Amino acid sequence: MRRSAGACVLWLSLAGTTSFAQTDTLFVVSQINVKGNKVTKSRIIIRELSLRVGDTISSSRLSKILTRDRQKIYNLKLFNTVAVYAEHPSETSIDITVEVTERWYTFPVPILDLSDRNFNEWWVNYGHDFRRLKYGLRFYQNNFRGRNETLSFMAQFGFTRQFRINYSIPYIDKKQKQGLEFEYNYDEPKNISYFTKDHKILYATAKTTLLHGHSGAITYKYRNTFYDTHYLSAGFFSNRVADTVTKYLNSSYYFDGRDSMSSMYFSYAFESEHRDVVAYPLHGYQFSASLKKTGPGISNAANCWEAEAAYARHWEVKKNLFLSNFSSLHVSFPENQPYALFASLGRSRQIVRGYEIFLIEGPSFAVNKTTLKHKIFSRTWRWEKFFLEQFRHYPVTIYYKVFTDAGYVKNYPYYQERRLNTRLTGKPLWSAGTGIDMVLFYDLALRFEYTFTAEGTHGFFFNIKKEF
Repeated sequence: MRRSAGACVLWLSLAGTTSFAQTDTLFVVSQINVKGNKVTKSRIIIRELSLRVGDTISSSRLSKILTRDRQKIYNLKLFNTVAVYAEHPSETSIDITVEVTERWYTFPVPILDLSDRNFNEWWVNYGHDFRRLKYGLRFYQNNFRGRNETLSFMAQFGFTRQFRINYSIPYIDKKQKQGLEFEYNYDEPKNISYFTKDHKILYATAKTTLLHGHSGAITYKYRNTFYDTHYLSAGFFSNRVADTVTKYLNSSYYFDGRDSMSSMYFSYAFESEHRDVVAYPLHGYQFSASLKKTGPGISNAANCWEAEAAYARHWEVKKNLFLSNFSSLHVSFPENQPYALFASLGRSRQIVRGYEIFLIEGPSFAVNKTTLKHKIFSRTWRWEKFFLEQFRHYPVTIYYKVFTDAGYVKNYPYYQERRLNTRLTGKPLWSAGTGIDMVLFYDLALRFEYTFTAEGTHGFFFNIKKEF
């Protein structure tokens, strides 16, 4: 079977396959082989396999297990193609072989990006002003040391100035269940968002730096099963804004007109991932939940609890026709918070399509999104003469889709008392539309959508990421 989006192949080439269909034969796994991994350590791949040497498996279950193992290996995002197959069986044993073609892992990427949440916000709200562009350099070393570690640096200038370093180690123990991640950020923007008016962000711009901030975090990861991962994080942030912001623009940017806030934060998150290809899933489900506590404050009384849960489900209704649904709920308290700690609908998966140009803030909000899509084109090209093997594989899959979203946001008391940002809060949000998704190589997903909303607005929206 073949999925162009994942470019993954399952081969099940067992001698005597006909007899397997007639009788449920038991086999012992005698050997596991890994091929094509020039950089990646074999143990990183073998860790994703359900079977070990010496395990017994029935012929009736073998195909399903190998299919799921292929999906798990592909979801490491280290390979262009993955094949998992059993071969050379005797009457009592089989060999399991994993064959991969590796991706390119070193990416010095020039930054030329928008400072806004999405293309539509930049185009509509800020008049496609090119002065809002960010530029600089990102450097990614994926699969560092062949152990699926990720090392990244960023130096960004332009509308916002930011520096970042991140190092992720998926496994630090022999059983490959525990991992660590480290991150540090430093910010010196000359432009900052200081308030929201009619659900649109207002920015202050100056010739001098308006904010000095740095933050860091360490995350412990525990992946006790193939599909379930726990995250424990501890971090800090320390920010100081120019007094121009708190004296003249928004005295509630931090508490009591102060110009700084420093705090620790702690969080726990759980993720259960059972989808086929995480980059663009068509089958399976995912559940996630998190709890975060910001505070105690160091130089300011930061105190905020945030809880969130989300569930996504994907079905194949019939051949080439797929249905997906995503639901999420976010709750935070106490509801009296400084502007800098406001939560909002309008970021990442927490968005109602058609409302991309709005930032709808509130301590509590919910979203439900449903999409029905039909695969209308799928093909993979091979450019065998290209000098880099990692860029010879070019899958293209196109889906036509229709969708409908719904959401609700409870307004902050600060806004409600002053009758601010009330147009889209405290009422149902709804949208429907149609569009095209293109899934390309290296997990790139392009979304072209035309959406109608309950507010009577409609328009074209473009995004470079999967919907959920």
